[in-house]
Amino acid sequence: MKQQVKLSTFSFISTIACLVLLIGCTFIIPEIEWQIGWSIFVVIMLIISLCYMPMSIGADENAIYINRSLKIKAIPMTDVVSVKLCPPTMGAIRVCGSGGFLGYWGWFKERDLGKYFAYYGKASDCFLVELSNGHKYMLGCQNAPEMVEYIAKQIKK
Repeated sequence: MKQQVKLSTFSFISTIACLVLLIGCTFIIPEIEWQIGWSIFVVIMLIISLCYMPMSIGADENAIYINRSLKIKAIPMTDVVSVKLCPPTMGAIRVCGSGGFLGYWGWFKERDLGKYFAYYGKASDCFLVELSNGHKYMLGCQNAPEMVEYIAKQIKK
């Protein structure tokens, strides 16, 4: 099973605005050395962001796959303890990551859930995966209830 990650309106607009601002700043800088330095910074930042940007979430009997722009992360089903629908709250604190630029990804912390790593585009499409080692992942994709049901069946096997 595989489901696409759709960005929220806020995430889409903030991504476009940041890209326009970052690229626009390149042409405002008068010195060519600073333009080159800034351009290198922007490219590095985009590569790092693309390594984490969630594109889709997939699952089979072996693992949950977080398909990112430049990498695929696999979470073995044998490590999954539980899965449940669980949108993040407005009280989530971003520890390190993106709060909308190319989606929501990185370390977040909430009072009720504790610390977790997130990969999602819309808060309404989220579910929480807890692993046997205590790590938590907030994942999000279209048809999240179907994905949760599928993963729950796989971990019961």
